[in-house]
Amino acid sequence: MSQSEPELSACVRRLVTEYFNHLDGEKCSNVHDLVISSVEKPLLEVVLSHTAGNQTRASEILGINRNTLRKKMQHYGVK
Repeated sequence: MSQSEPELSACVRRLVTEYFNHLDGEKCSNVHDLVISSVEKPLLEVVLSHTAGNQTRASEILGINRNTLRKKMQHYGVK
């Protein structure tokens, strides 16, 4: 990891590289959706836990509209 690269970015870079290495020549698609959904659900869970379930505060921390947060929570089954 370079000094200027944030730890989270380095982790994503490493895991996506591992994902491609494990494909062993198999075709893949929708990698963007795979990565986003893999990161977004735990992100929502951690932020909501941090705010004790306060969706208004969580949406402020995430920088998204509260209705968008609710849609994402429903999509991922986050309570």
